[in-house]
Amino acid sequence: MSFLPKSRKARTRLLLLSIIAPVVAVAVGLALFGMRDSISFFYTPSQAAAAKPEPGRAIQLGGLVTEGSVVKHPDGRVEFTVRDNISADRVVFQGDLPDLFREGQGIVAEGAYRADGVFEAKRVLAKHDETYMPKEVADALKEQGEWRGKGAPPPAYGPPAYGDKTGRGPT
Repeated sequence: MSFLPKSRKARTRLLLLSIIAPVVAVAVGLALFGMRDSISFFYTPSQAAAAKPEPGRAIQLGGLVTEGSVVKHPDGRVEFTVRDNISADRVVFQGDLPDLFREGQGIVAEGAYRADGVFEAKRVLAKHDETYMPKEVADALKEQGEWRGKGAPPPAYGPPAYGDKTGRGPT
């Protein structure tokens, strides 16, 4: 008993499908294999502690820069601590920090953990204004109760009202 269909047209379609399916499967597998090193997962310090990413694996670490933790060395190396509500990680970065980088602000550092547990950043991204925060960082901070976005008090500075140079409103 044959499992092939009796219709010549159906047999042709089945043969064509049996040739195309493995080729597509191999192509998808090779594409995913080639992209495995370019995928970068986002973690907060507490998520990274729970996931324990292997040393050298490229990830993004995001959170708030701890007040008083930034140490600048003469050779251009900068060390600081990134924290969330639960945990904190030491970050080492060689290079120039973004102009808007400062303590207490949200950042995302791209790099990898070293074997000693210190995060070595290849790139540091800082938020670009008082209302922007990377979505991943905002979601993680909301989840941990550390969110300071909508609902937080407005900044103490701002543009003056129309016709007023003092910033105290209309005269």
